[in-house]
Amino acid sequence: MERFSGFVLRHKLLVTLLWLAATCAGALAVTQVTDRLKEDFAPPGSAARDANAAIAQLYGSGGTEKPLIPVITLPAGQNLDSPQVKAALGKAFDAARTRLDARVVSYADTGDRRLVGSDGRTTFGLVFPIQETEGGEGGGGLDEGPDLSGPLGQVLRSQLPAGATVAVTGMEGLEEGAGSEGPSVLVETLVGGVGALVVLAFVFGSFLALVPLAIAVVSILTSFLAVYGITGVTDVNFMVQFVVALIGLGVAVDYSLLLVTRWREERARGHEGDAAVRRAMATAGHAVLFSAVAVAIGLIAMLAMPVEFLRSVAYGGMIIPTVSALATLTLLPVVLATIGPWLDRPKLRKEAGASRAWMAWTRMVVRFKWVAVLVSTAVLAALAYVALGMNLGEAHSGAMAKSGHAYEGLTALRHGGVPSGVLTPVDVLLPAGADPARVAAEMRGLPGVHAVVAPEGDGWRRDGSALVTVLPAGEGGTGAGKDTVKAIRGAAPPGAQVGGETAADLDFTDKVYGAFPLLLAVIGLLTFVLLARAFRSLLLPLKAVLLNLLSLAAVLGSTVLVWQQGHGSEQIWGISATGSIAVFIPAMVFAFLYGLSMDYEVFILARMREEYDRTGSTETAVIEGIGRTGRLVTSAALILFLAFASLAAAPIVEVKIFATGLGLGILLDATIIRALLVPAMVALFGKWNWWLPPWAARILRVAPSGGGHGRLGLVEPDVDGEPAEHGAHRVPLDALPERPPR
Repeated sequence: MERFSGFVLRHKLLVTLLWLAATCAGALAVTQVTDRLKEDFAPPGSAARDANAAIAQLYGSGGTEKPLIPVITLPAGQNLDSPQVKAALGKAFDAARTRLDARVVSYADTGDRRLVGSDGRTTFGLVFPIQETEGGEGGGGLDEGPDLSGPLGQVLRSQLPAGATVAVTGMEGLEEGAGSEGPSVLVETLVGGVGALVVLAFVFGSFLALVPLAIAVVSILTSFLAVYGITGVTDVNFMVQFVVALIGLGVAVDYSLLLVTRWREERARGHEGDAAVRRAMATAGHAVLFSAVAVAIGLIAMLAMPVEFLRSVAYGGMIIPTVSALATLTLLPVVLATIGPWLDRPKLRKEAGASRAWMAWTRMVVRFKWVAVLVSTAVLAALAYVALGMNLGEAHSGAMAKSGHAYEGLTALRHGGVPSGVLTPVDVLLPAGADPARVAAEMRGLPGVHAVVAPEGDGWRRDGSALVTVLPAGEGGTGAGKDTVKAIRGAAPPGAQVGGETAADLDFTDKVYGAFPLLLAVIGLLTFVLLARAFRSLLLPLKAVLLNLLSLAAVLGSTVLVWQQGHGSEQIWGISATGSIAVFIPAMVFAFLYGLSMDYEVFILARMREEYDRTGSTETAVIEGIGRTGRLVTSAALILFLAFASLAAAPIVEVKIFATGLGLGILLDATIIRALLVPAMVALFGKWNWWLPPWAARILRVAPSGGGHGRLGLVEPDVDGEPAEHGAHRVPLDALPERPPR
């Protein structure tokens, strides 16, 4: 790091020009990248994906595209047994078929009383608008057409008896009615940036608060430039724009905050100019580097998953810490060495000593370390236990719109005694030679099936194939709905393909989470090795990995409480309990939080290691380490939380749940984990924190550590070549080349 910082400071103009060019190019790319992003979530190679693609290719509708559900209620005194009413119903749906270019089915076509409510006056139909697939292929990306619920209602009313009411519902309409338009990515980023500025102004008490934000702007725009380049090579999911903008804001500010804080400490000790920057880089620079690597390791999880959209998000996500760390280690030193002293005014807050408040807090934690460990572990374990009840799938209809035409249709459906599972139909594509009537009759007897329709005509028969649509009693996101889809798959004849979103979710869960234990083991091992080399310890990295996994389980449990069970979603967003969590959210929350939480672990333990090398006392190292990093970690966590809070304002419910998971994870990590459990456990383990036997040191290619004072830290020469005064500038081992002491 000494040579690297020296190179950067010798080429200040070149570094500045390179980042200026990248930022300008990124500003241009950010206006174009949105049009190149995709919205396909389906796992490739799964049976459901292939079925949905084939259905879309042959019929232009169905599969993952849910139908419009017109709910018709006749006036009092009329019922659907009347031949005149049934004839009018047939004319109404025929008009919808021709005028809206749709595939339709109703009671008039089938005579199936299961399409009629228990009151005899309510009936519903299925309307699948025909849509063109991208490039003529049904690979999962249907072009979004106009909302046809309004025109459909008008067409039906024109043919129905006077007094009949029509309310068009459907899952898509209910989802759209669940939230407002929401702010754009730019607005969300600006909101997060304003919050970060307020926090930074409190931290620095000078115009230096602007510097981390400037680094964040450079990092975000450059990251978008890289994402733009990746979209020319592979598909990138639209969620990348959220994670790049907002996680980029948090990470870049975090890294800058750490380096600027250490630079101010060096200036408070009397070092000026390039010397102060190089000293800060020798310690905080290594912490930034290790933190970026830790974040990248967490994102490797998504690269290894056999799902294209997760991989594409991982591409964008890996860019964030890389670019942020690069900007912090190159552009920020130039800024500090040139205009840093001028910006450090009016200097309302100094960095000369550790925070007295944090030191007092840590002394109390150390004094009652057993209580702190037991209480905090109990809280995390209780939240982790809640995560065992997580139900993966789409949100149920009751958690969506509470007003509007779609909600009125759902209410009419329920009042008529029709189960809401009909909103999530399951399409079965039969091969040539199969008998649709026989298959439909067999599937009507399956548990959890409300109705099965298999009408004749071009809309349901094409090129020798046939389409059978099963209407389950339970919605696809419920346990009953998923059991019904499994039963349908088991009863399908040879060569038949079962589509629908629920089937795709089941395949996603199997593909992604089936391999999750192995991925956890690999990622945990990589992180353990990285931190073992950084801190020359076996216990500290083991504790870090286990606590990270426990905290992530607690985060998932908190998400279940807030969204699946509704303890907070209704009060904050006006959205009732979803009953389930989207299948991709746990994987994404894990991948991002595993790395982000390592930021704080590295920041704190690096400073504790440095203080232990200086004093030889674990208790002093814990108190001084938290005293020096407590305010920094809390401020960094608050900045990230504000970024995720602005992300939670997005109109998409899945994005809200994702942002909630990230925000809760940051809060749990910065409070219960880093401010309570970590100092208590380090104090509890004592000298064993620093133990690294010779055999492990040989494997890791570092010097052994036995926990004795004077053998753990190496003294780095002053930047001018003179030896540092004893104890005045001891560099932690994670900041030095790994070599045994001479």
